[in-house]
Amino acid sequence: MNNHFFAYMYRLRYIERWSLMRNMMKENVAEHSFHVAMLTHALCTIANVVFERNVPTDRIVSMALFHDATEVFTGDIPTPVKHHNDKILANFREIEQLAADRLLDMVPEPLRHVYEPLVDAKRNEEPSAAAYKAYVKAADLLDAYLKCVTELSAGNREFATAKKQIEQSMTQLSMPELEYFLEHMAPSFEKTIDEL
Repeated sequence: MNNHFFAYMYRLRYIERWSLMRNMMKENVAEHSFHVAMLTHALCTIANVVFERNVPTDRIVSMALFHDATEVFTGDIPTPVKHHNDKILANFREIEQLAADRLLDMVPEPLRHVYEPLVDAKRNEEPSAAAYKAYVKAADLLDAYLKCVTELSAGNREFATAKKQIEQSMTQLSMPELEYFLEHMAPSFEKTIDEL
């Protein structure tokens, strides 16, 4: 058995994001995964410290790190394409499942139970998995929002509509941790290095 899982994970750096839009700064899935993991850590820390919750930061950050692992096979399908209609979305979810199965077959058997719930969210049977996924989803949206802010700050109006749509999606989450980050930390992303 060939254990190519991590070799494939390293190939996430070749998968570009935002393919339908003109980008001032290119971004790949490996960078995005790092950013989402870092933002998930921040949101969980805010939850625990500011709002006195008790969320397992390390566990949720691990989920975030692998949240787009299947894109090493599927590529980054743009949201407008994925969500164009229910049939396309259902077909994409089936393709994602096949990609997850393929990836997990590459993990050595003694380790598979650790990576299974990280790579394939459907196999995550933790009682609080849905609540944990909410932090990853919020961080995923936040990273997209920060990408839009960065592009707009560089004069790229291509991201104006995406920013508005992402703001609406974040508002729908009604997550105080996310609102805290947006109020206290996100404004820095609009500044130049000399303004920081």
